[in-house]
Amino acid sequence: MPRHILVFYGSYRRDRQGIKLAHWIVEALNARGDSAELIDAKAIDLPMLDRRFSDYAPGEAPATMAELAAKISAADGYVFVTGEYNGGLQPGLKNLVDHYLDGFAWRPAAIASYSAGPFAGVRSATAWRTTLGAMGMIVTSTPLGLARIGGAFDADGNPAGEDGTRIARAFPRFADDLGWWIDAANAQRAAQAPPF
Repeated sequence: MPRHILVFYGSYRRDRQGIKLAHWIVEALNARGDSAELIDAKAIDLPMLDRRFSDYAPGEAPATMAELAAKISAADGYVFVTGEYNGGLQPGLKNLVDHYLDGFAWRPAAIASYSAGPFAGVRSATAWRTTLGAMGMIVTSTPLGLARIGGAFDADGNPAGEDGTRIARAFPRFADDLGWWIDAANAQRAAQAPPF
């Protein structure tokens, strides 16, 4: 049975580069036999956080918010594709995630970070580890970092150049780590109910 994985992406910028990485990860996970789906914060366009999904009475949340809550709860694991904004988190992705808490707990998450420069978004990835852990997710130990994203994909969305080749080589280990934790978490959830 394929693992169902949500791939979250959060840039709202006009000339988004990270969307190339997000699409490629979805395709690469699907090619491995998993069922991956892109969750694009810009396309969903939730308002700035005022009320979380859990603040609404059953059936009263906006339809878009309720649909995403159902997808989050049904997923086996997550990939967070994040750029680095001034050394920190992308506000669009953080805002999307902050609308939810229930559903994420006891599920694995992996972080794929990127940047226009040579550091591959490492500071953003570090900040996301703390945030995702605080939300009850198990964050895998194998990150995926892409430097110089502007030249890392060709016109067809395939990895290109030195940085693209590097990420294509690193991806199987990244996906294997996430898959192992998803399988372990699913087995544990099947054996017993979570403590909360």
